[in-house]
Amino acid sequence: MKPIEAVNDFVVKFANVNGSGSASANELFARSILRMGVPVSPRNIFPSNIQGLPTWYEVRVTERGYLGRRGGVDLMVAMNPQTWERDVKEIEPGGYLFYDSTRALPKSKFRDDIQVIGMPLTEICNSTYTDPRQRQLFKNIVYVGALSALLEIDPKAIETLFSEQYRGKEKLLDSNVKALHLGRDYAASQLQCPLAIKVRRADKVGNRIFLEGNSAAALGAVYGGATVCAWYPITPSSSLAEAFQRYCQRLRVDPLTKRNRFAVVQAEDELASIGIVVGAGWNGARAFTATSGPGISLMTEFIGLAYFAEIPVTIVNVQRGGPSTGMPTRTQQSDVLACAYASHGDTKHVLLFPEDPKECFDFTAKALDLAERLQTPVFVMTDLDIGMNTRLCEPLAWDDTQAYDRGKLMTYERLEAGAEFGRYLDVDGDGIAYRTLPGTHPTRGGYFTRGTTKDRFARYSEAGPDYMENMQRLLRKFETAKTLVPRPLLLPAPKPARFGAIFYGSTSPAMVEALDALADRGILVNALRIRAFPFADEIVDFCNSHPWVFVIEQNRDAQLKTLLVNEAGVNQNRLISVLHYDGTPITARYIVDEIARHAGAHTVVPFKKVVS
Repeated sequence: MKPIEAVNDFVVKFANVNGSGSASANELFARSILRMGVPVSPRNIFPSNIQGLPTWYEVRVTERGYLGRRGGVDLMVAMNPQTWERDVKEIEPGGYLFYDSTRALPKSKFRDDIQVIGMPLTEICNSTYTDPRQRQLFKNIVYVGALSALLEIDPKAIETLFSEQYRGKEKLLDSNVKALHLGRDYAASQLQCPLAIKVRRADKVGNRIFLEGNSAAALGAVYGGATVCAWYPITPSSSLAEAFQRYCQRLRVDPLTKRNRFAVVQAEDELASIGIVVGAGWNGARAFTATSGPGISLMTEFIGLAYFAEIPVTIVNVQRGGPSTGMPTRTQQSDVLACAYASHGDTKHVLLFPEDPKECFDFTAKALDLAERLQTPVFVMTDLDIGMNTRLCEPLAWDDTQAYDRGKLMTYERLEAGAEFGRYLDVDGDGIAYRTLPGTHPTRGGYFTRGTTKDRFARYSEAGPDYMENMQRLLRKFETAKTLVPRPLLLPAPKPARFGAIFYGSTSPAMVEALDALADRGILVNALRIRAFPFADEIVDFCNSHPWVFVIEQNRDAQLKTLLVNEAGVNQNRLISVLHYDGTPITARYIVDEIARHAGAHTVVPFKKVVS
């Protein structure tokens, strides 16, 4: 089998044991390629325990800049005997297997159609280091050094990263550089270097930054004016609240008094955390919580109270595969319906779907504005793939001159002048009433905060007409929200296309590549990225202008498709689901194969515009 040949276009996957210290070494590998001007897209696939279970780290290297998972592995760095069979099977024909050859393995453990590269890593480390922990930790750096020779990665790029990481800690710096060259020198003298896949310096990164979605969302909360965060630890959202606290300690401390101008509360559970956020929002603070699916389940009653009492609340939901142990460290878009209709009674909530860390920053800040403008809970729907993986994205930007949108606040001056105030009174038809904050006026503007049982002046009422009037007003507010949320983005095919595709969130990087690959096959697809719910009218127009529209989602139950049918009135017969839900980020290959398969079954029908 001819070896795979590629320059700046391949996939490397590391198979390790959790707790072995491999994650930092694998990220070092990815960052060194980035320093050579070649875009990378790493993904850490890890278990939900502390140590002992298998973990994988996949690095997509492509000068073309694709940031989604491609599918397939060109070079497998197999460091875990537990997953050997699975890892070897994943290698592309003609690909490469790099492994620790200290212990001889039978021929049956290998494949005839791949290139095998053995290096006695354990033996090298045992002869160099006496401390057992050093042997394990430096083994990771040794294989990074070997890979730098095999793939022609500039060792100076790695040494620079070491110097930045261990600034002022010369002993650690020297020991890591020594381990790097230990592996590099062995590979250069004992292995066939370089391989037919390699890295060459380029200038394809531009001004893009390398950032995790959770960190970006936390910074968006700071710039968006949040001063209160209440949360309970839950994977994969915990690092968001932790990052918010770190940023606040730098940016929200009064320079004169040194007093904190923020409050971060780690509550006893998710129920308490959302209660704190609702209370803070009622008092006029910009407040948010970060959680995942199980947290949403516990928060639903308070979410409903905030919806009906019309209190601004921002919730960042870093979605995962499911409850309990295991799937918390796997990614899915699994909470779309749960959040759209969270709580009891007739509720509809605003959802924002960021595609990368840049939009995590933008949308979290925007969510705080929307929550106050609409006086309602607003969800930022990220997921583990965006939140916990480092991704290339455009630089974060903020206009210091922009004012926060506090929405309809009844002022002291207007109350003093005798303005009519009804807490749930719609004065201009947009469904949004004026509110007052505590202490606005000593005698006017007060009201009872109520759930569903009230009239327009916040008086207790169980009268059916009062209830219905209030519920219809909330629907008008939802229609107003449609005009305020981020618009969908169209990715038109280069020529007229009979097929459409709708996608959202973390599916975006793989989808962009899939569209190019489909076009190469002669399958033209117009694509629309949905960025928010409620749905803009152009989404319905897009669906009606194509006989078939693929809806690409990372869940089992076609949750976005369900919303399109139920809330936008799209004809379900024209929607074709492409569903991926094994807990790993969707790949471009999967999308291409699924769309090509369905497209082949639908090409016999001539194009006609179908009217719903």
